[in-house]
Amino acid sequence: MQDLLQDIKQCTICEKHLVLGPRPVVSAHPNSKIVIIGQAPGTKVHASGIPWDDASGKQLRKWLNVSVEDFYDETKFAIIPMGFCYPGKGKTGDLPPRPECAPQWHKPLFDELKDVELVILIGMYAQKYYLGKAAKKTLTETVRNYNAYLPKFLPLPHPSPRNRFWLTQNPWFEVAVLPVLRERVHFLF
Repeated sequence: MQDLLQDIKQCTICEKHLVLGPRPVVSAHPNSKIVIIGQAPGTKVHASGIPWDDASGKQLRKWLNVSVEDFYDETKFAIIPMGFCYPGKGKTGDLPPRPECAPQWHKPLFDELKDVELVILIGMYAQKYYLGKAAKKTLTETVRNYNAYLPKFLPLPHPSPRNRFWLTQNPWFEVAVLPVLRERVHFLF
């Protein structure tokens, strides 16, 4: 696993597309029980090199109801984004994750992760990649139907502060999904 993580951290396959250059961010251990698959690092995470080291990460830890120490305990959580490097800025936010990363690195990582019992899919990119045709037409529908993907997968919206509107429009998420998420996470500790 250490060799694989080192290979990922030295990856440059999409370097010419990265305005800030490559800085792959990933965290995993062979004993990880839960995998968090998000989109791609933002500029703060690119600068620190620490996954979810931003406002979105703070919100995600709140949703999970876990401490910073537990969140960064690699035997509990593997953190594997769809794109390992900051993809750059688009018209309405960050660009989508680079398409090279997941096909190149996800299978080798999962081959090393023998104890995974839950994969948390954050956002449309992760949900479409892992759920395929089982994903619904919209993120809202996919998250609303979270029970259909359990016990292996649990789809979530992105915990970005920019998603406040979505959370306001979908109060069922906090009432129905977050308790299930927290129960599954704490059961696996």
